[in-house]
Amino acid sequence: MDLMLNPAFWVGLCFGVFLLLLIYKKVPATVAASLDNRAELIRNELDEARRLREEAQALLADYERKQRGAEKEAESIITLAREEAEALAAETRENLKESLERRARIAEDKIARAEEQALGEVRTAAVNVAIAAAEQIISKKMTAAASKKLVDQSIKDLKTKLN
Repeated sequence: MDLMLNPAFWVGLCFGVFLLLLIYKKVPATVAASLDNRAELIRNELDEARRLREEAQALLADYERKQRGAEKEAESIITLAREEAEALAAETRENLKESLERRARIAEDKIARAEEQALGEVRTAAVNVAIAAAEQIISKKMTAAASKKLVDQSIKDLKTKLN
């Protein structure tokens, strides 16, 4: 009976009963099922994390591709804008050149008309001066007898010119 007084015996017996009780209550199966459920949850979370990572990589690649496309488009827009600005500048220079040439021609035409008008006025003044001078000369040198002779001569000339 020394065995009944040994505390190790009782501890062992209690431990054995405890294990049997755990088996009877299906605790190991419950623990295994819980662990399996936990493992399945972890596996699902890992799969979800892998799927999210792949989606993130696909999105990153898509955005990088879009960024490259946007950069190329921006470069083409800048190039087009430069070409349009250069064409507009050339057109503006050409229009300015034509406008200056047209204004120069208009100014030259005005100057030429002014010169013609001035020449006409000078000629008119010269004719007026010549007429006045001729009147003075004729009035001083013309006598009544010379006047009558001139009228008679004109009448004779008129008869020959009218026939």
